[in-house]
Amino acid sequence: MSAGYEVAVRAEAELGEGPTWDPATGRLIWLDILSMRVQTYDPATGRRTLRTTEQHVGAVKPRAGGGLVLNLRDGVGLLDPDDGFRWLHHEPVAGRRANDAAVAPDGSLWAGTMRYDEAPGGGTLTRLTGDGTTETVLSDVTVSNGTGWSPDGRLMYYTDTPTRRVDVFDYDGERVHGRRTLVEIEQGAGFPDGLTVDADGCVWVALWDGGAVRRYTPHGVLDRVVSLPAPRTTACAFGGADLTDLYVTTARVGLSSPHPLAGSLLVIPDAGQGLPQPAFQG
Repeated sequence: MSAGYEVAVRAEAELGEGPTWDPATGRLIWLDILSMRVQTYDPATGRRTLRTTEQHVGAVKPRAGGGLVLNLRDGVGLLDPDDGFRWLHHEPVAGRRANDAAVAPDGSLWAGTMRYDEAPGGGTLTRLTGDGTTETVLSDVTVSNGTGWSPDGRLMYYTDTPTRRVDVFDYDGERVHGRRTLVEIEQGAGFPDGLTVDADGCVWVALWDGGAVRRYTPHGVLDRVVSLPAPRTTACAFGGADLTDLYVTTARVGLSSPHPLAGSLLVIPDAGQGLPQPAFQG
């Protein structure tokens, strides 16, 4: 197993985020939230694409029938394969924007929000189905971030970044309960941001201001750390044809003297075995 990293895409994203492998196209989707950019990267050819959105975009995921679902500042929208756009759920709130999102085993989208000023309790985590039905799962969130499910679909992991915790819930196929702490990141090591779960049920979490991704066992034991040069590592996801390469997004926002690779898309080859991610059923 390789312990190092490579540069997949050298870039200067303000707030690189949301890496997601799209098996239908063989490409990695990733974002620059603040620059309103949706990008793709094909590791087989090196080909890249760039699309701009009309407002800040927190997450983009593939849809089962083709196209994309976008977690946008003013709600969740659907982009069809022919580039037609429509709102699935339109709920603009002054001072609030979308952040990370994930697709659950049942194909629903769990979309997070946060306030631009990061006011405590100003964000939410909402479950959306393909017919536009919404349910607020958590209403007292500050910076809604990483969300992922165990291989058997019985547990959900979640990060509200300022808490410094990765929490775990029991998941019944639609709802969560029994919230408890999986791990608390120690002072000085950064803040937990985006996460992904591997085939062993271990949780990989990117550490904002920590310059690293960590792997924790399902019992919360730290068993691997990969240090990276960009201090603001934001999220991680497995990709590649065999789902063995861990892609990591980074940011340069707020840094007075950013590292040359801050804002780039990095990759840790042969990091482990990822899980196929469900597409949004809508």
